[in-house]
Amino acid sequence: MAQRVVVVGLGPAGVDQLTAAARAALERIPVRYLRTVHHPSAAAVTAAVSCDDLYERAVSLDEVYPAIVERLVAAAEEHGEVLYAVPGSPTVAERSVELLMADRRVEVELVAGLSFLDLAWARLGIDPLSVGVRLVDGQRFAVEAAGERGPLLVAQCDSRSVLSAVKLAPAEAPASVVVLQRLGLADEVMAEVDWADLDKVVTPDPLTSLWIPELAAPVGAELVRFEELVRTLRTRCPWDREQTHASLTRYLLEETYELLDAIEALEGAREGGVGEDAVDGEAVDAGYEHLAEELGDVLFQVFFHATLGAEAGRFDVADVARGIHDKLVRRHPHVFAGVEVDGADDIVRNWDRIKRQEEGRRGVMDGIPAHLPALLYAHKVQRRASSVGVEVTVPEPFPLGALATSDDLGTLLFSAVAAARRLHLDPEAALRTVATRVRDEVVARRSSAPWDRVSDDRLSEGRDGPPE
Repeated sequence: MAQRVVVVGLGPAGVDQLTAAARAALERIPVRYLRTVHHPSAAAVTAAVSCDDLYERAVSLDEVYPAIVERLVAAAEEHGEVLYAVPGSPTVAERSVELLMADRRVEVELVAGLSFLDLAWARLGIDPLSVGVRLVDGQRFAVEAAGERGPLLVAQCDSRSVLSAVKLAPAEAPASVVVLQRLGLADEVMAEVDWADLDKVVTPDPLTSLWIPELAAPVGAELVRFEELVRTLRTRCPWDREQTHASLTRYLLEETYELLDAIEALEGAREGGVGEDAVDGEAVDAGYEHLAEELGDVLFQVFFHATLGAEAGRFDVADVARGIHDKLVRRHPHVFAGVEVDGADDIVRNWDRIKRQEEGRRGVMDGIPAHLPALLYAHKVQRRASSVGVEVTVPEPFPLGALATSDDLGTLLFSAVAAARRLHLDPEAALRTVATRVRDEVVARRSSAPWDRVSDDRLSEGRDGPPE
């Protein structure tokens, strides 16, 4: 006899809503498993093994459902046939059933149950087909609701963290939301709640859902609309059609510097002063508005390059977003992988180590962008040199001891630029030439000491900015 799992839907509420087919399966099959005991009809599945222990041990839900499948397959191989009881209907919002049906090691039979959806439509008094309702998983609301305007029924809102994530996802939230809880039970709730209070006044449980008749466009919708605009410009505008990755570099630089100016202007407006120089609220508002505008200009450059990449069949904006998302997850193991850290220095060391491994760097100077402004370029070269024990000497006449503030240092650098001007020299080119010479000397001296052997402690020593 083939290994077989019979999946039974327990309905949305009490045992009175179990179907005759579900009751028959429960009577016939003695080896029983429950996805969770936290359901009103779970008491009908006597002598069952609960999978709640898998939820308790798992770091994320993505780990739970494959583990449930493995448990059920092993039981079916031992007993021949087992029963697996799930809340509601096996075909609605049941990821473990989805995975089980795709597993070729067992046969799967579904015993349909009444879904919470049926009760929701009845309580709301709507026909889901006529109004075009979209069912969304509350735990993936930001992703699944991207681009949606409603109506939405949001299921599995079983914790305050889920409610908070739903509340914060839309760029423009509706005024209120209808909360549906424990439909079909004596204490069922159907109440309208202010959107701002969603995670404050609602006590969530596994039988909590949200009804959102209309939702303002989430962030995802605006990005999709913007991508379409960039593609349209590329197709219809003669100037945009002529551009290449190389021709756009000057505009990316210009927009980046304008963004930096906007940030500096905003900080100036926010700092303000006292008395007559007190912070000007209108200036701060204007500063934020200007910053958003300049961020948009830089975003246009990113989308433009992604559009060119898509035309070449190499990558699109989704690949860009996915790539940076996955890279940041890898480089923050203290956030996503349970790595223990002791302060910012540990984080920096981990970042550098992971980056070296990912990029396959071997040379101590590998990965320093050649087109950095000369001052930042020189700073990075000196830092890398210092990490392998090569310190740049400071000439005796240099008034190092007289430098007490960043303003003192700025004055000194400004004076160096003035000297270069009087000598008819290019200070940018001069500094870059010296920094490049030091870089080459360090590479030559350290050719037998690969980059991956550099002490992490020395590498993070004296860091005063974000990881390279």
